[in-house]
Amino acid sequence: MSCSPEACCGNPRTPLPRERKPILCYVTGGRALERACAPSPSDPISENCGTDPTHALLETICNAAAAGINWIQIREKDLGTRALAELVRLAGAATRETGARILVNDRLDVALAAGAAGVHLGETSLRAETVAEWRRSAGRVEFRIGASCHSVEAAREADVAGADYIFFGPVFATPSKAGFGEPQGIERLREVCRAVRIPVLAIGGVTAENAHSCFAGGAAGVAAIRLFQESEDVSGVVKRLRE
Repeated sequence: MSCSPEACCGNPRTPLPRERKPILCYVTGGRALERACAPSPSDPISENCGTDPTHALLETICNAAAAGINWIQIREKDLGTRALAELVRLAGAATRETGARILVNDRLDVALAAGAAGVHLGETSLRAETVAEWRRSAGRVEFRIGASCHSVEAAREADVAGADYIFFGPVFATPSKAGFGEPQGIERLREVCRAVRIPVLAIGGVTAENAHSCFAGGAAGVAAIRLFQESEDVSGVVKRLRE
């Protein structure tokens, strides 16, 4: 006989700490890695980064955290394990005073080894229930588990499995999510938000112009690559989203 983690073991998670709303998550997209970056003596992280191409991405992460973004999900699928772990470690150290939380896409091993605040699980990642079971047994209640969902059913399953939050989308059209089909739209986002007990962040084609329709639909926040990574004024974007 199967049962939910809540029914068998009590509540397996603690509520997310109070976050400045809406929750804003910058998802790294790797394009910053393609930009040349020459560290300067005045750069506080240049000593650690040297001429490594990840320096540009680390600089973008630091700027996002300083602008007031709550979460930064490091999603660098092309980096080797050691390079990814070093990036996560440096990002955590460089942003610690801002209060931003560093999450790692897919790689639970890297998240744990590099001291990240949590892991974000995709459709082919470890099951959320498996990670939640490890969290209970390890006593790591502070470690956060996120899950990407593309349907109401998947969102409900992630909630029951012990995920702390959900990314739902694509809400709007976007090249990075084209493989997931047509945009889901605000009404489907609203349906997902009503179906689960945990925060839902809208993802996919989110802009400063349409983000507030996501909040009106019940989303606790938004997650995006281009909105934050390609902006010349991240602080201005954050301010606009929180107006």
